[in-house]
Amino acid sequence: MQKTCDQRLRELREDHDLLQKEVAAALKIRCNVYQRYEYGIRMIPTEKLILAADFYNTSTDYILGRTNDPKPYDKA
Repeated sequence: MQKTCDQRLRELREDHDLLQKEVAAALKIRCNVYQRYEYGIRMIPTEKLILAADFYNTSTDYILGRTNDPKPYDKA
């Protein structure tokens, strides 16, 4: 079973030993906005999804649960 976007966001944050406010700062948003993404209350916008993938050095497909491979794609 594939994980959902909110589950992946939380998993990535916890795996990197980060606080929600630290990820929110990296995405240039308020902490309560990030919390809504992680709790599944609000979908993460494409622009922030890309920033999150770059921040965690993974692919947007991994965050979205479309793949279980966390390796980023080549940007060639």
